[in-house]
Amino acid sequence: MVSIGYFLSSEEFGPRELVRQATLAERAGFTRLWISDHYHPWNRQQGNSPFVWSVIGALSERTSLPITTAVTCPTVRIHPAVIAQAAATAAVQCEGRFTLGVGSGEALNEHIFGDAWPTADVRLSMLEEAVELIRALHRGGPVSYQGKHYTVDQAEVFTRPPQPVPIYVSGFGPKAAALAGRIGDGFACVQPNADLIRTFRESGGDDRPTQGGFKVCYAPDEQEAVATAHRLWPNEQLPGELAQVLPTPRHFEQASTLVTPEMVAEAVPCGPDPQRYVDQLRTYLDAGYDEVYVQQIGPDQDQFFEFWTEHVLPRVPELVPA
Repeated sequence: MVSIGYFLSSEEFGPRELVRQATLAERAGFTRLWISDHYHPWNRQQGNSPFVWSVIGALSERTSLPITTAVTCPTVRIHPAVIAQAAATAAVQCEGRFTLGVGSGEALNEHIFGDAWPTADVRLSMLEEAVELIRALHRGGPVSYQGKHYTVDQAEVFTRPPQPVPIYVSGFGPKAAALAGRIGDGFACVQPNADLIRTFRESGGDDRPTQGGFKVCYAPDEQEAVATAHRLWPNEQLPGELAQVLPTPRHFEQASTLVTPEMVAEAVPCGPDPQRYVDQLRTYLDAGYDEVYVQQIGPDQDQFFEFWTEHVLPRVPELVPA
């Protein structure tokens, strides 16, 4: 059976609202949480970007659901030795119910110190080395490390959970999926792409967990929902590698002028018809994901949870019950 989680959007909501949504999600029967890790939102309409590690601390006191960062970039903006400490603390706070989701990052968040944005192959090399270093620190004891990208001198993480923190690796193409299979304890993606899951498993992922996620926009009126989704998340429909290379919310706003409401309506389940949500969910189930995370776009969070519980979940009996 597949478990269903809720995706907390750090780009769209502040810390207190994210904690409130987590409690609503648990009451509504969601069994897991994703939370994004950003320095900037994708555009100014989204308007938020709280420090994810502070929010996770608050979540640990208000919900018993497992939490995964979706995803943290441990390579540029924050050194992997610091991410190792943050993730270990989060795992202690969550009493072991924490997974560090990592990825190669976007210039949007990682350019802020003015360094050149590496090529995709270099970013994957940095990610592999960062995961190796984080795991070394999570095993305990002093770590000195001299790699191609990172150097650590006698670093030791003292506050650690009993078991090393699981590290899931995200991938949006075959190279990243293959890397996830080689080094990840699990795989994360926001595409219902069975080929990527196959690449992950054939590259060493075997039966390790896979996580997928998508966005929806519930509202009683479909056109209202489409307008909300188009206003807040047009960047989701940008093609190619733009999400990885554009450096500022302003650039995303400029590129998103090419995205029409019709494009959003076709890609994102919007409005009051539960079958659209079920159909989108089934694309992820059919692709082979073990866990699927859903994010409601916009302010109508309370109404969404009621709609999901009453009208969507009863149509998908194979989901893991709360």
